[in-house]
Amino acid sequence: MTQPGPLALSPAMSDALARWLETEAATRDRSSHTITAYRADLLAFLSFLGGYSGEAATPKSLAGLKQADMRAFAASERARGLGARSLARRQSAIRSFLRWISDREGYDLSPALSARSPKFARSLPRPLTPVQAQDALDVVSTNHETPWVAARDVAVMTLLWGCGLRISEALQLNGRDWPFRDSLTITGKGKRQRQVPVLPVTCNAVAQYLSLCPWPLEADAALFRGVRGGRLDGGIVSQALRRARAALGLPPTATPHALRHSFATHLLAAGGDLRTIQELLGHASLSTTQVYTGVDDAQLMSVYRAAHPRS
Repeated sequence: MTQPGPLALSPAMSDALARWLETEAATRDRSSHTITAYRADLLAFLSFLGGYSGEAATPKSLAGLKQADMRAFAASERARGLGARSLARRQSAIRSFLRWISDREGYDLSPALSARSPKFARSLPRPLTPVQAQDALDVVSTNHETPWVAARDVAVMTLLWGCGLRISEALQLNGRDWPFRDSLTITGKGKRQRQVPVLPVTCNAVAQYLSLCPWPLEADAALFRGVRGGRLDGGIVSQALRRARAALGLPPTATPHALRHSFATHLLAAGGDLRTIQELLGHASLSTTQVYTGVDDAQLMSVYRAAHPRS
């Protein structure tokens, strides 16, 4: 027998979903990309419930959710080809919404919330080696016909590699943040602030860019400007690194975020402790930082195998 298709959301459910997303954006400082992903996750879930039960989901109908309903949704998503990692992320968003609505409406949703997420092997970050990172910056420095644009891209990438910033954090810097002192105060995810040491090489790269930049340094304007004077878009930096990647034969994983990974792994290899690296990266949980120990171990084993090949 053919299963009925998903039904449209009820007005009450649409309103509840919009309010939850607004709450996530306002109180948890979720990015626009995260909010878009959460909306897609919940729409998939609520649409499934509509088709599964034969009537549009409402806030009231959620009160009767059981663990079996959550398992049925997970089975449906896996049948559609959704991987374990993506399903776990989707279920995390759903649980957040269910906790919010249970507090708001006074429901006991513990049966549904007790459903387990699928286990998956966390993939290791793909950092660049120090030589690869330096080679990439060298290529970027000569890979644009406009000198100040090339200097700008190098300065941004130097911040990512030298300070472990997310690209969004680097591009949110304003004119008032310059000149850098011994450290920068960075506001990251969840509006958590952290102090990040700044190396002289980073200051020199930014100073070189500013000396060539045609736009004046203004306290309330972006530190890193696009060619039209607005705040630089991260996609432009990605394009510059993509060109360098092609010139050097680096893997597709050589992205701006890989420079942040490189900061962490190079620091760990030099003897940095995990707790300090956690603070420098702005991770809320140490378990997030611990993934870099796997990278260090993997690199060690790679060197070992190269030195001691099996016959």
